[in-house]
Amino acid sequence: MDGPRDETVTADDGVRLWATRSGRGEPLVLCHGGPGLWDMFTDVSALLADRATVVRWDQRGCGRSQRCAGPWTLERFVADLDSVRRHFGLRRTALLGHSWGAQLALSHALAHPERVSALVYVAGTGIGPDADWHPAFAENFRERLGDNQQRLSRWRELTDRPRLTQDEEREQAVLEWSVEFEDRGRALEHAGRMADPWLGINDECHRALDEERSRTWGTPELYAACRALDLPVLIVDGARDIRPRSAVDSLERALPRVRRVVLPEAGHLPWAEDPEGFREAVTAVLR
Repeated sequence: MDGPRDETVTADDGVRLWATRSGRGEPLVLCHGGPGLWDMFTDVSALLADRATVVRWDQRGCGRSQRCAGPWTLERFVADLDSVRRHFGLRRTALLGHSWGAQLALSHALAHPERVSALVYVAGTGIGPDADWHPAFAENFRERLGDNQQRLSRWRELTDRPRLTQDEEREQAVLEWSVEFEDRGRALEHAGRMADPWLGINDECHRALDEERSRTWGTPELYAACRALDLPVLIVDGARDIRPRSAVDSLERALPRVRRVVLPEAGHLPWAEDPEGFREAVTAVLR
């Protein structure tokens, strides 16, 4: 298979999930970031199309998937990811997760290691508590957004409004997402690509899963589970990510079979700013 083909995955509770697959080679299922966003992996899929059969999907209640009332729990999303795997007839598959999706992919690998051939953990925040990274992230966010006073003023104006139109919601998101890129001259361009198409943020999903992570991540049980994970894991970081990369050290130390690649000139979406470095790192795992 080469060209993309949209499909509907039915989760075990009946919720319909959008999915598509393309490319050729070993199976690779992608888990997008958020929570509450949608698949933004068009460029990643194209980068890997000659090396992998790439499966992309929108998480429940998000993007092109069925709008629903949740439940918004990590356990539920792990089950949905497994429904995607079963739908495409994959006994085992490599997983690639980005940001929140890295947490989801890791959680699936911990729950079902026999169903995962390799894990690619991109721009995550490790397995420690939020205190390991969130204060520095918030400070870096303000500093990087503040490097352009016009953008900062407009973002503040939109953030202070009680209600936003759909176009204003997109504009606010693009301004926020622009901080994710090291190349400040192209930051708005890159962020605009993330928002095209604009499918709307599921804020309820975002809040619930963020709150669950803040309560449950960083436990001794999680560290022990990672130490027992007998799978090849690749950690890919952009050195200029505004989330401190030191937070990921906790995961790297725990995993028994891990390799880490840091792309020095990239931010939170490393494939956007160093596509060749990203492709080289990921295809090495797929080999």
